[in-house]
Amino acid sequence: MPHYREQWAARQRAGDCRTWDELEHWPILEKHVLREHPRRLLADDSKPSHMVHEQTSGTTGTPLNLWRSRQAIQQLYALSDGRERGWSGVSLDEPWAMLGGQLVAAIEQRRPPFWVWNKALNQLYMSAYHLDPVHIPDYLDALVQHRIGYVWGYTSALYALAYGALQAGRNDLAMKVAITNAEPVSAHQRQVIGDAFKCPVRETYGMAEMAFAATECERGRLHAWPELGVLEVLDENDRPVRDGQTGEFVVTGLLNAGMPLIRYRVGDRGAMAPGHTPCACGRTLPIVARVEGRADDVLYTAHGASIGRLDPVFKADLPIVEAQVIQEALTRVRVRVVTASGFDRHHERAIVQRLKDRIGPIDVVLEQVDVIPRTARGKFRAVVCALSATERDIVRRAAVQVPAGRRGTEVSA
Repeated sequence: MPHYREQWAARQRAGDCRTWDELEHWPILEKHVLREHPRRLLADDSKPSHMVHEQTSGTTGTPLNLWRSRQAIQQLYALSDGRERGWSGVSLDEPWAMLGGQLVAAIEQRRPPFWVWNKALNQLYMSAYHLDPVHIPDYLDALVQHRIGYVWGYTSALYALAYGALQAGRNDLAMKVAITNAEPVSAHQRQVIGDAFKCPVRETYGMAEMAFAATECERGRLHAWPELGVLEVLDENDRPVRDGQTGEFVVTGLLNAGMPLIRYRVGDRGAMAPGHTPCACGRTLPIVARVEGRADDVLYTAHGASIGRLDPVFKADLPIVEAQVIQEALTRVRVRVVTASGFDRHHERAIVQRLKDRIGPIDVVLEQVDVIPRTARGKFRAVVCALSATERDIVRRAAVQVPAGRRGTEVSA
């Protein structure tokens, strides 16, 4: 692979004597390298014309070009069928629905259908782009008409659908399981989705780069798929953190030999459970303690502390549909809120105070909106860090100055 070959040659010229037989000796592969020079990460013996080429934009809107071998895709599907469907007691033999980020109808179309039947997969594919309060009843009717047995999709989309079902008093939507992907699921979202579809909610974690994945078992623990890749959790200096501590995910793929990504910085944050932690389900696969979303989806204090999930700020006692927190500066956040019936100034003050309790002295601008924009792929971002490069540098310097004994800790949200 040209990229890795040049990296090692440059190291050797600089007098670096480390060898490539230990994973930790390899350089970190940054996402911008994959974005700008994807073909330089193809294996020398790969045949791109015989591989499946995919473009995925992620949260940036800038496409990543990925090539996957057909064998790798088959193996991934087999793992998915066993771990995601099998653990939940469902299969491809029964009708199921996928609520995702592909356009099915033109965005300006205002009448259903906003879905298409995929006979090969026994799947009703439903686009998340038209999932607004006006059309949610149409989506719900389509689930009933197609006798859907289980649903799968973006957490935010499933939540919006479930919230609409509860508001409408629908009781004809019982499913075997609701499987979330692409976004973390909060306790409140889990409750609403489970209540609407009268079923358990199972969280999954994965990536288009096919380098790591995890599935939630019936006891609520996320189990990693070791066949897919190796996960490292690193601190701001790219050093391993202790199990249970939050850090950035760096992954090494094991399945896609035609385009192997070695020590690839995904852009997500999370933590692994201690290696000896047992699971009541009886499975011995490694346990992902938590996934906190993208590294960019973290708020920062002026002292360098990072704040990930803010679910407790938006507890079920608030009459809101959804909310998004945007950090515009180190001393200012903007909160976009889609309100429900009964929302008033008392609730506004509660949100502001809860944020200040977790972040410290900060200006909070609360903005009531009809809809919160999604990313280019239709995903919802609950937290957006919009700090300038200068402010991010201030945060990094502050983090480095934290005493060694406290480094890696974070403000609990």
